[in-house]
Amino acid sequence: MKQESVSTMQYATVSEKGWIVIPKDVRDRFGLEKGDKVAIITVGDSISLVPVPAGDPVERARGLLGSGGPSQVEALLEERRRELEQEERDMPRPLQRGVAEEPETYDPS
Repeated sequence: MKQESVSTMQYATVSEKGWIVIPKDVRDRFGLEKGDKVAIITVGDSISLVPVPAGDPVERARGLLGSGGPSQVEALLEERRRELEQEERDMPRPLQRGVAEEPETYDPS
């Protein structure tokens, strides 16, 4: 388990416009530069600032759920199609309406 380091507490003053300045050492530690975005998360009586990675979130997420290979959904559907075909081949043929099967005759030999 990764152990997070706890830095000393730092203070910022909220301006008349509601702005705060993130201390330089914190900006450097998290690679924050002019124009970068941070998410403001509130939980109970706490406020957290979390850096938001730059760029398109869809592009950043690309590849997280798969290697770009064959679709697992398509593979499962194809497997189910084959199973269904096999089940249908194994089912007894229904009797045709109005046509009686000839009874089997008994051969005592």
